[in-house]
Amino acid sequence: QVQLVESGGGLVQPGGSLRLSCAASGRTFSRYVMGWFRQAPGKEREFVAAISGSSDNTLYSRSVKGRFTISRDNAKNTVYLQMNSLKPEDTAVYYCAAGGGFNLPSDYDYWGQGTQVTVSS
Repeated sequence: QVQLVESGGGLVQPGGSLRLSCAASGRTFSRYVMGWFRQAPGKEREFVAAISGSSDNTLYSRSVKGRFTISRDNAKNTVYLQMNSLKPEDTAVYYCAAGGGFNLPSDYDYWGQGTQVTVSS
């Protein structure tokens, strides 16, 4: 069983930056692919980024590639999402997830409760 708790969301102006964190419980954190997804009101949950257990592989959606960076610290059981050059269309609830796959919600077994990111002037 893995419990995930996100933090770091908030209100930011367009062009600004935020760093999301996701702290995981359990001793097997490094075995999991960790992903970030987001869901805007009235829209389906969409893939944002994922990172392999050893950090040697990462994957990003087209909409965030070059602006967002996913990273992890297995010693701290934490995964991060650095978000730069934020746009209003990045506004959503952001979820972290732990699982065995990469870009499909069905690949992930454990989910956090989500943290709101609002990009607005």
